[in-house]
Amino acid sequence: MIDINTVDWNQVWRERRAARTARARDEQFWNQRAPSFAKAAAETGFAEEFLAIMKPRPHWRVLDMACGGGTLAIPLAGQVASITAVDFSSRMLAILEEQCREKAITNIRTIRGRWEDDWEELGIGLHDVAIASRALVSDDLHGSILKLDRIARERVYLVSTVGDGPYDRRMFEAIGRPLDSGPDYIYVYNLLYQMGIFAEITFILNPNDKTFASPDEALHSSLWMFGSLDRREEELLRSFLAKKLVDCGGRWALPYPRMVRWAVISWPKRYA
Repeated sequence: MIDINTVDWNQVWRERRAARTARARDEQFWNQRAPSFAKAAAETGFAEEFLAIMKPRPHWRVLDMACGGGTLAIPLAGQVASITAVDFSSRMLAILEEQCREKAITNIRTIRGRWEDDWEELGIGLHDVAIASRALVSDDLHGSILKLDRIARERVYLVSTVGDGPYDRRMFEAIGRPLDSGPDYIYVYNLLYQMGIFAEITFILNPNDKTFASPDEALHSSLWMFGSLDRREEELLRSFLAKKLVDCGGRWALPYPRMVRWAVISWPKRYA
């Protein structure tokens, strides 16, 4: 019988993340991916569902850690007092800042920084609420949770993958590569429990019904899942898409349904 209190969940998290660490920390990778990532993230309906769970309050000062291109920060800006948006990708922050200029948003402050940095030196400061949405790219999960918990006066929100998350297992099988989607929400929840934090969980379900202008667009929009493909793998993926894609009135789509699940994990600062 396994006692979850005897498992070093931080170490297990670190081990499961080992194969993914290099890419997650590569600013160039995220800078290149930033435009397509920001566009895709804004089109899923995720932000609206998250904000419905969060129920923002006008007085809140919010930290959006690893904010990306502003998936949450932009729609949240009109509902709270201020937002500090932190990311290590300069391109992600540039996209966020450009949106702020276009939409005349003046209550978002951007900071370039990482989980591992000294947050006092970065000048992040205290906030009412801290968010880390689909952004737990730190090897030290325990330390990252403590950082968020310390700077939040009222509540902390984490969003983590469930199972395969946004990865398409069929594509991995098609190229003969095993899918390792990394540690999901249950690792986070178990560590929180071990830390004496009794968190709440709500699930967001996003149907992945994306369509593409062409088979080539479908191919290029899928490459992020693999990091890099050799020539044989790329040809296998191209062949898979050629066989599977169906014409939907001038757009192309995969014929099988796929549901992407996210776990919203949150806790108030006055937990027992």
